Amino acid sequence: MSHSLVRRAGNAPVKVEVKEGEIYAWCACGRSASQPFCDGSHVGTGLDPLVFEAEKDDEIYLCTCKHTRTPPICDNSHCRLDDKT
Repeated sequence: MSHSLVRRAGNAPVKVEVKEGEIYAWCACGRSASQPFCDGSHVGTGLDPLVFEAEKDDEIYLCTCKHTRTPPICDNSHCRLDDKT
């Protein structure tokens, strides 16, 4: 089964404070109104959020362009994208 195209949700990462042991669901489809987190908007797209557990209390930068090669962490891929991507 194919899936819908991933949407670019932003042009910069979002700084997030995570707590050790907490579970987070990063929006991988770009449709969530609660970026960078999943709000269920992916239902029916064939795409799923990336669920992860924080290993420690930390401040991390989550990708919103959805082109990172290290999801859910921003790798500055947004700096290499043009406005049409």
